[in-house]
Amino acid sequence: RVNAQRHRTATAILIPEMSEPPQDISPSDEQKTPVEEVSQSEKKKKKRRKKKKKNSRKIPRGFIDVPDKRLQLRGQTIPPTKTVSSLFPERDFPEGIIMSHPFESNTYRISSEEKRSLDRVDIDRIQDLREAAEIHRTVRADIQKYVQPGMKMVDIVERIEETNRMLIGLDPNDPLKRSIGFPTGCSLNNVAAHYTPNSGDETVLQFDDVMKIDFGTQINGNIIDCAFTITFNPKYDEFTAIVKEATYTGIREMGIDVRLSDIGAAIQEVMEAGEVTIDGKSHQVKSIRNLNGHSIGPWRIHAGKSVPIVNNGDQTKMEESELYAIETFGSTGNGYVSEGEPECSHFMRNLDVDRAPLRSKRSKQLLNFIKKNYGNLAFCRRWLDRGGQTRYLMALKELIDSKLVTAYPSLVDKAGCYTAQYEHTILLRPTCKEVLSRGDDY
Repeated sequence: RVNAQRHRTATAILIPEMSEPPQDISPSDEQKTPVEEVSQSEKKKKKRRKKKKKNSRKIPRGFIDVPDKRLQLRGQTIPPTKTVSSLFPERDFPEGIIMSHPFESNTYRISSEEKRSLDRVDIDRIQDLREAAEIHRTVRADIQKYVQPGMKMVDIVERIEETNRMLIGLDPNDPLKRSIGFPTGCSLNNVAAHYTPNSGDETVLQFDDVMKIDFGTQINGNIIDCAFTITFNPKYDEFTAIVKEATYTGIREMGIDVRLSDIGAAIQEVMEAGEVTIDGKSHQVKSIRNLNGHSIGPWRIHAGKSVPIVNNGDQTKMEESELYAIETFGSTGNGYVSEGEPECSHFMRNLDVDRAPLRSKRSKQLLNFIKKNYGNLAFCRRWLDRGGQTRYLMALKELIDSKLVTAYPSLVDKAGCYTAQYEHTILLRPTCKEVLSRGDDY
């Protein structure tokens, strides 16, 4: 951010030397010297000079305007254009936040040589995750400085995804090796998740909107899933702070041998501890009980285990070496979401159905394109457009009807309410838990 500077000009007037001092230092108006006439002219010009407007662009509320000096020292540009891997040729990507596993029974892990050796065996996976996390931090730092009210939602997500592809180093000949993890979510207000604009969507971000930015990065199938909420109006600060703290609580409580319901209970206690006031009206913040965190597997954003954000009684335990996304959703509405408008934007291959009879040749071609470019990862209609696919809606419908592809419509709470989301990816290493996606911003 560069603030405009006002430059004042000074007029230098050369006065010839005089052998005798002037007799009258207060002449009348009619006897004013040329020097005084010039001075008065300059004063009038200064009065007429308009002040330059200061740069009004601001960082969204809740974030810090601090450039990543570490990456700048390594040669990253502003805005970022160089692949993160080129800045770390030794693959010494920054370590995430290290935390101990809960329970006294896990304290031995810190000093256990056996557990440390397991960490070393898994180092390639860990470095892939750290690279993906570094890309995520850099992309979101850029978008926090870029996004402003009045922008089209499609322009915001395109900026995120183009920067993401640039820093990942997407290889068009091997798109599954390094890619975006899933379509960029930018859900607004009562829409909690699964909204990204389709081509032609003219939705514009407003000053009073609450926007959830949810995007992912993946290296060799190792996915970082991380989300945050952007607001511009200070009236939402208390609300977003509660949801953020609920996420941090889930991260503190999670770990090897922890029951999933215990994490949900701790999150719910923080989320629903009090009320917030928005526009003079009090609201009870609620955990959205049918949205969850989740385990992450290779090329699978949801690997089977769900981390609740309420106490649902699930006695399943977390296990060593598992990767989790701890995400919390708070709402001033019902605390329950349902499918929204019929125009869907998120899709993913159904991993439980590998084959099905297809009548249309176009459907078969589209399925092959999806398998090659996205594999088991989610995709959106904008990406099909970008890949050169045309007139595909009927073919896509046939893939959905045949259960080969699953549609994920937007998820909405009641009209007029607000929802917020925060999320981080955590690896349960044998010796500790590493909050991979944590950054200076949140």
